[in-house]
Amino acid sequence: MRKYLGPLLRTTASAVALAALPATAAARPVAPPSHEAPRLFFERRHHAVQHGGFVRAANATISCRVPKSAACRAVREGRTAVNSDFDMFYVDVDKDPNTYNSSRAEVRIPAGGRVTYARLYWGGNLRVGEQKPPKDNGRVLIAEPGGKYKELLADTVVGHRVAQGADAYQASADVTKLVRNSGSGLYTVAQVNTAMGRSAAGAWGGWTLVVAYENRAEPLRDLSLWDGFDSLRYPMVIRLRGTRVPAGAGGRVGLVAYDGDRGIAGDSLTVSTGGKRKPVALGDAADPAHDVLNSTISEPGKAPARRVPAFANTLGYDSDVFDFRSALRRDGDQLGFRLVSHRDAAWAGALFVAVDARR
Repeated sequence: MRKYLGPLLRTTASAVALAALPATAAARPVAPPSHEAPRLFFERRHHAVQHGGFVRAANATISCRVPKSAACRAVREGRTAVNSDFDMFYVDVDKDPNTYNSSRAEVRIPAGGRVTYARLYWGGNLRVGEQKPPKDNGRVLIAEPGGKYKELLADTVVGHRVAQGADAYQASADVTKLVRNSGSGLYTVAQVNTAMGRSAAGAWGGWTLVVAYENRAEPLRDLSLWDGFDSLRYPMVIRLRGTRVPAGAGGRVGLVAYDGDRGIAGDSLTVSTGGKRKPVALGDAADPAHDVLNSTISEPGKAPARRVPAFANTLGYDSDVFDFRSALRRDGDQLGFRLVSHRDAAWAGALFVAVDARR
């Protein structure tokens, strides 16, 4: 079940709570206790119509255990393989003996941009060669560029879901104040609750920081962020009802998903604009249209944001951004997205869209 805990950010050194981060989207009602549902449908978390867009930073928390082996090295460089092929162990880049996993990624806010909303998502598989306790799902450490770790407690924890041999979860927290004050640069996230080892389901985990910004020099855009947690045995369908998209508009869509395996075709992300127009399957050089959940962290452009480490095959974690301008040759008022996995045992966690809006 979802648990609404109230956002809290505090330093680990002093364990003194800082002020709660401000919510910029409409508050959701507190959900009463209930039994875990087989599905948690996606809901819109944040929406704004403004000049600007989204940027995001993301990285994995776990990879193959023996980086000096030829097989592991080749996979990290991009060779096709899946997480169940390997004994998996934590990524840990911070040289801090008090953390067991950590990774970094860059937030690039365009010059003149102002952060209007930011949310951190993290998740993983708790059951692999070991069973991790779910009590730590709602806690991570985060450090802004040049800063020290702060304890971050989730304001939304998705209860773990036991299915297809995995014990999966996702949590998230509003970090608008932190990112607005800190700006662009490398953010570090540590202590994501993820199990290591080897199993048929495989080990996987990672984090994504989604940032909405305002910039008067950019076009007016409709910005929407959805989240939830759902096995992609069922298609995930999201529609921007009431959003009128002009012909020839520009747009980008980003997704966060777990346990997508490279080389197993059958998963796709399509976009439609309504009416009888045929949906268009999105894809690019990094993410083939028939295998979009292929363990990548990708985005359009020749100079992607920095990551440490920057593994080409993340072995079960996807955080991808697609340009869908070519799918918007005609206008429409029923912009919709459909993510499905017909063969892969994958999970969806978030989807964010920035599309040019009518003036």
